Amino acid sequence: MLSIKNLHVSIEGKRILKGVDLEINTGETHVIMGPNGSGKSTLASIIAGKTGYNITKGNVYFLNKNLIDLSPEERAHLGIFLSFQYPIEIPGVSIINFIKTAINSIRKAKNMDKISAREILSKVKKISNQLNIENDFVYRSLNEQFSGGERKKNEIFQMMMLNPLLSILDEIDSGLDIDALRIVSQGINTFRSEKNSVLIITHYKRLLDYLLSDYIVHILYNGKIIHSGDEKLVKKLEKEGYNWIDQKNIHC
Repeated sequence: MLSIKNLHVSIEGKRILKGVDLEINTGETHVIMGPNGSGKSTLASIIAGKTGYNITKGNVYFLNKNLIDLSPEERAHLGIFLSFQYPIEIPGVSIINFIKTAINSIRKAKNMDKISAREILSKVKKISNQLNIENDFVYRSLNEQFSGGERKKNEIFQMMMLNPLLSILDEIDSGLDIDALRIVSQGINTFRSEKNSVLIITHYKRLLDYLLSDYIVHILYNGKIIHSGDEKLVKKLEKEGYNWIDQKNIHC
């Protein structure tokens, strides 16, 4: 589904990614961990098409299409979703209208009819129940005066409503209390299927403790993916941090 080859990225002349290779197949869940400044959010932004980055080398393919020259909207139409680390407020625009517009934009790109009011309300009700969301939540202005937990819950709600092929969740667990963490992880587990893939970026093991265990973990360190493994690698990071990494063997 997603294939990243030898990706090098800089910002204002500073090298951030220094040769990232990553393959995500359909139905897989991947987790990227690493210290601050290692390039995790930059990688997420590059996949989603955010501007301000200079790709100096490498390619990013999604469904065998090179994403480099595609706009964020075109990538979203292909089935890529990015959950923002700091979701923005849009006063006056309700969640349900925002999502309806996004869904219809994707459907238009695929030459499909607009979603009906009955269909979207039925979908909203189903997903709201799964995420324990109050009935009036979707009629509130997007993220306006939301708590941190409400913002992250809304990101998962949007993901499940849009049903993308690849979901990138950038620190979706940041700032969540234990109840919100359970709801968010439950949403991720419910959403995961053989038809979609998920890329989770996190600092912490606590979110992963709630996820189904069939995920692949990568350590992004100083701009490169230097180790990959399973939940055993997460436990090692939790116990030892990143001090065990032999920096002499990291060539940049």
